[in-house]
Amino acid sequence: MDTEKNNILLHMKILFIQTGGTIDKDYPRTVKGYAFEIGKPAVTKILERICPGFNYKVVSILQKDSSELNAEDRDKILEYCRKTPFKKIIITHGTDTIIKTAQWLTSIKNKTIILTGAFKPETFKNSDAEFNTGFALGALENTQPGIYIALHGRLFSASNAIRNKNGQFTEKKKT
Repeated sequence: MDTEKNNILLHMKILFIQTGGTIDKDYPRTVKGYAFEIGKPAVTKILERICPGFNYKVVSILQKDSSELNAEDRDKILEYCRKTPFKKIIITHGTDTIIKTAQWLTSIKNKTIILTGAFKPETFKNSDAEFNTGFALGALENTQPGIYIALHGRLFSASNAIRNKNGQFTEKKKT
């Protein structure tokens, strides 16, 4: 890698925002079996494993299953994203309502915000969390300002993303 590109990467600053969802779920043993709870940001563990070549900050705004998010929660995410000086943001989010939250953020025009998550918790051996986080990072470096969703090797603009009947994320058909 040439020196100029390397210097850009080392000075890139990314904000990671935890909101909860499957990516952050943990299943500690309880008295009567298993129940999930949302723990520390999964992205923290992922970043420790990859030894990133950029500066970053991880914050936890919410620790909720995305099906429990309401307008007040989405406004909290929106205001945090508006007020932060970071221009590049990755939000970890549950897949059930990731599109709704992404669309909620579309009034933000001067930042690149990518929402990602996982179908299986980061703590699971066969989780998609690390892949989706890495894909979101790669997309963040090469995407114009806007609001996007990055899942399973695909990037969608918030306004064009849908979830099909099989649960896969795709784009609205162009008419």
